[in-house]
Amino acid sequence: MPRPRSAVRTIEHPDVSDVSLQQLLDALVDPVRRSIVVQLARSEAEKSCGSFDTNVSDSTLTHHFAVLREAGLIRQYYAGTTKMNALRADEWEERFPGLLTSVLSASADD
Repeated sequence: MPRPRSAVRTIEHPDVSDVSLQQLLDALVDPVRRSIVVQLARSEAEKSCGSFDTNVSDSTLTHHFAVLREAGLIRQYYAGTTKMNALRADEWEERFPGLLTSVLSASADD
C-alpha cells in the first residue's frame, strides 16, 4: 500500500498594513527578538531557526519567532524539514520609512 503524501506545510503571515505600530514596537522591545532581527538584517541569506546565536532554550526561541512572525517582522517557510526565516525589511520600509533601519542601527550600539 503506498504511503500517503504529506500535505505541504504553510505558515500564515499578516499583511504589514494590518500590524499596528504598537505591535511592531512591542515585538522589538525584547532583546532576544531584536537580536534575531539584527542577525537576519546582517545575514546575506535567510537563516534556519537553529542558526541564530541566542542564549535561550529552543522552546523559548520558538516563542520569539512566533511573536516576530505575528508582528510581520519575519517571514517563515519550510525548506524540506527546516524552517527558514527572512526579514520583511522592504515591506516595513514602505510602511514606516526609516523606522526599522533606525531600530537596527540603535541595536548595534547595545
